[in-house]
Amino acid sequence: MKLVFDKADLVKSVGIAMKAVSGKTTMPILECILIDASSNVIKFTSNDMELGIETIVTGMILERGIVALDAKIFSEIVRKLPDNQVTIETDENLVTTITCEKAKFNIPGQSGEDFSYLPILETSDCVSISQFTLKELIRQTIFSIAANENNKLMTGELFEIKDNTLRVVSLDGHRIAIRRIELKDSYPDRKVVVPGKTLNEISKILSGEMDDQIDIYFSENHIMFKFDDTTVVSRLIDGEYFRIDQMLSSDYETKVTINKKEFLSCIDRATLLVKEGDKKPIIIDIQDGAMELQINSAMGSMKEEIDINKEGKDIMIGFNPKFLIDALRVIDDEEISIYLVNPKAPCFIRNEEESYIYLILPVNFNSVR
Repeated sequence: MKLVFDKADLVKSVGIAMKAVSGKTTMPILECILIDASSNVIKFTSNDMELGIETIVTGMILERGIVALDAKIFSEIVRKLPDNQVTIETDENLVTTITCEKAKFNIPGQSGEDFSYLPILETSDCVSISQFTLKELIRQTIFSIAANENNKLMTGELFEIKDNTLRVVSLDGHRIAIRRIELKDSYPDRKVVVPGKTLNEISKILSGEMDDQIDIYFSENHIMFKFDDTTVVSRLIDGEYFRIDQMLSSDYETKVTINKKEFLSCIDRATLLVKEGDKKPIIIDIQDGAMELQINSAMGSMKEEIDINKEGKDIMIGFNPKFLIDALRVIDDEEISIYLVNPKAPCFIRNEEESYIYLILPVNFNSVR
């Protein structure tokens, strides 16, 4: 095998493939990137058995062939080569020579026969949306998935299609994030739970351009994303997702309309007095025309007042400030509406169309009024 690449193309493609290389495995082949130039195109493939990526690479095939290279070493070499043409050549023993200007590396390769190719999905279901839209859907929900794997379903996001609507949901037991968009066409109803890791990695690869499309395919156990010259296949998380509609309520006793940037800046300032890992609530005291935010910690205390529009009852309620910050950071509206029932019930931040809903559970606090 003998291939020639422009370094920039090589670095980009290796970076994409690295996102599905297994970090912990007893199968050394899964720590490799497969370079397949056995046909008219060059493909890089990686697969950790949960997530698989195949990307077509721009380059010249001087001699066809196939080899699996240790991904970490290959990636480090490629990244640090001079900015010029790179030649990759293998001999009959799969020893691979990587040459660029005066730099020359020899590394052992492995046979591609043992490599796990991406599963072939038998499906005709395909949903097309813009890369920008998918990137935004992930950005505006992914922070609400659970970090630990005590409940596997909470480490993923629900993708639910009903007619011409796609709803993406994440939750971690303390909050729920929901984004909803209208699709151009109607599709069969679907409910799948996609691993958060998959969505995080895809988000890093997507161009984020409105004009660039991504096609999403579903099968019983897998989801496939096709965009640009890249295919990403991921296992789905098994199980029945939580019945979140039962947790959503349109009832409220208090509605607050507030400038988002002002509210976020105020909470940000308050957290200066909270050490990492401290669970100090921010206490929100809502009365006619004003909202007072206060926080008390071992490092000091802070009070600040913000002008608001209020409908309904006065209320004093406490929240984990991080949960408020996470939600506010991903909302693009200048003004937001917050709906509250009582100090023990969740609050909802949502817009009129309910294209986004953020539910946050309150926390207990000592009354300081």
